[in-house]
Amino acid sequence: MAFVLPGHSVHSQAIPQAQQQFNPYSETNGTILAIAGPGFTVVAGDTRKADGYNVQTNFAPTVFRLTDKAVLATNGFAADGNIFIKMVRQRLEWYRHAHAKDMSLRAIARLIQSMLYQRRFCPFYVHNILGGIEDDGSGAVYSFDSAGSYERQTCRAAGAASSLVQPFLDSQIYFKNQTPSPGSTQPTHLPLSRVLSLSLDSFKKAADRHIQVGDGVELYVVLAKGSSLQGLETVQGVTELTSTPGGERIFVVRRNMKRD
Repeated sequence: MAFVLPGHSVHSQAIPQAQQQFNPYSETNGTILAIAGPGFTVVAGDTRKADGYNVQTNFAPTVFRLTDKAVLATNGFAADGNIFIKMVRQRLEWYRHAHAKDMSLRAIARLIQSMLYQRRFCPFYVHNILGGIEDDGSGAVYSFDSAGSYERQTCRAAGAASSLVQPFLDSQIYFKNQTPSPGSTQPTHLPLSRVLSLSLDSFKKAADRHIQVGDGVELYVVLAKGSSLQGLETVQGVTELTSTPGGERIFVVRRNMKRD
């Protein structure tokens, strides 16, 4: 027999109904990161696309070349990320035809900010990280949220394993929570070879602990004009994507992350 409070009847009690909510978005991409140096920038992302524990594909690129000096990594809802990349490339192509030159990295960051802000009431469900070379030859990383707010940083991670990767980068790039030995100082910038090693280690360790990270990783390296290839000469599987000689140079390194 059901217990009824005084002043209430069985028929007056409302029975909660299960509500069906439609959600068209889902996190399908893995993890992305970017690290800026004095004359280079490394932008990387894994190639696994998974919805929870359901791995949908083993190769879905999340890092895309925009120009010889700019690379954009997208993470979040894959459909929004793909259409946003197409829209950005179209705007850059219009600018190239109108001005006979590529847009600067800072201008691309401002363009992405305005495109995201225009869709703030129905936003692209993606997190964007832009990396490349500024006009002064320095490496730069710009991180965006879905509404267009952005800032320039030295390193940034986003995606499923960002809670694992970002603290690691804070420790190894910003040297947070580290006490240098007496008489020594922390370097301002790490060499390219060290940054590539840290990027690969970040994805390997994240793949060991997160189901949405794995299969493969793509590392895009953007070098300032006149920079040497020191750090890339001994790396295997390097492909150059530079389209205009005499300026910035862009390379891609691909690695497998097969678990034993």
